[in-house]
Amino acid sequence: MPQLKSTQTSLSEINMVPFVDVVLVLLIIFMITAPILQSGIEVDVPKTKTIKDISQDRLVVTVDKSQRVYLGNDPVNIHELGAKVHAQLKNTQRSVFLRCDEAVPFGVFASVIDTLRVSGINNISIVTEPLTERARAK
Repeated sequence: MPQLKSTQTSLSEINMVPFVDVVLVLLIIFMITAPILQSGIEVDVPKTKTIKDISQDRLVVTVDKSQRVYLGNDPVNIHELGAKVHAQLKNTQRSVFLRCDEAVPFGVFASVIDTLRVSGINNISIVTEPLTERARAK
């Protein structure tokens, strides 16, 4: 009889080790994937020697490698770009950031700038990356 009691008490305890292992693995997965989800559209912007720090909160227009145009993270038709930018702009804000992949032909880049200027936005900042020593040596 004493053996039966000890067996029942050991079976009634819950083992928390597998639960903790699963929670830690999920935490690590979320920590790795969270920065990837925040980055938005993948764009390789050109590298330059001079960089101006982005200190203001502006709208971001992006042109990716496939020459698709995005306003923020939403795809937009280039013919509707001016109207959608004006809908999201505040009255005092008349400027946007333009992120363009370095593989995009200049004609597409120029047409996006022209569309923004026709809609009345003249303060367009081009987003670039700093030129590193390794990139200068190439």
